[in-house]
Amino acid sequence: MAEGRVVDLDGNPIKAITICMIGAGGFIGSHLCEKLMSETQHTVLAVDVYSDKIKHLLEPGEFPWTGRIQFHRINIKNDSRLEGLIKMADLVKYCSENGKRLIHFSTCEVYGKTIGAFLPQDSPLKQDPAYYLLSEDASPCIFGPIEKQRWSYACAKQLIERLIYAEGAENGLEFTIVRPFNWIGPRMDFIPGIDGPSEGVPRVLACFSNNLLRHEPLKLVDGGHSQRTFIYIKDAIEAVLLMIENPARANGHIFNVGNPNNEVTVRQLAEMMTQVYSKVSGESSLETPTVDVSSKEFYGEGYDDSDKRIPDMTIINRQLGWNPKTSLWDLLESTLTYQHRTYAEAVKQAMSKTTAN
Repeated sequence: MAEGRVVDLDGNPIKAITICMIGAGGFIGSHLCEKLMSETQHTVLAVDVYSDKIKHLLEPGEFPWTGRIQFHRINIKNDSRLEGLIKMADLVKYCSENGKRLIHFSTCEVYGKTIGAFLPQDSPLKQDPAYYLLSEDASPCIFGPIEKQRWSYACAKQLIERLIYAEGAENGLEFTIVRPFNWIGPRMDFIPGIDGPSEGVPRVLACFSNNLLRHEPLKLVDGGHSQRTFIYIKDAIEAVLLMIENPARANGHIFNVGNPNNEVTVRQLAEMMTQVYSKVSGESSLETPTVDVSSKEFYGEGYDDSDKRIPDMTIINRQLGWNPKTSLWDLLESTLTYQHRTYAEAVKQAMSKTTAN
């Protein structure tokens, strides 16, 4: 049996709880399930429509966590069984009723654009953290005009956050909101045409992985000038576990979870991924590893984006004493090793069939 953590950050004993996790079969959920099974005594009621990414946790055997994770195939849009699971749980990942504690996963996109994005290109203020650092309790949320439809997702996520915060203020809901900043690692997103739609467009790292697997140039949208930070999924899950096991420190807070030390432009990311993939696959890089494409060509009409996404770590460091550890090179090596091992042969076969037809 996993011994689990004995005490929380304040020295109080940690009691085993039951967690209803909606989306347990996804990228974040699967890694959180692994962490909970291997390092705690908590029980998980895993809710999702797919279980592929957690099947290794569900298979019968002599695992120390046997019986502590139960999978429930439920579509939460139209299945009344969810309420029964929530009533059984001590903590739920997504809920605003039943008097349960809530940990809600939002997105760093709720911040929108930085104040610095509206300064003149040559303004020295662009280098001042006050104009680009994204703080949970201070930064405004600046979206583009309505015709830039890409902001619909960020707007919807922000509205959910405001609803949860209001529920806490008005009715005493115990909540924690997590804002992920590009969590990267094995099992993230999908590879188009292999385990996702052929015309699908996953997030940037999976897009680049798809190009590398197919030995194609990596497509840089509008020159790849946007800047991003990336954090290893295992570092991020460590932060989430601290939130679960330290409710007195986490309740009522919104937490940025990212790694400001791993900031690069999208172009720099493409160059680094090309080097890393060549190392893990043994394949030589293309003579021209990248190609520039317009956002309209790649995404269609209505695209817009933020210039920088650098998380202010003050609150999470103060409340939970947490800092990320893994360098960008190391997280890319781990992720691309997984991508190559998992997808290289399937991509090769798919490309052969296409050529034959």
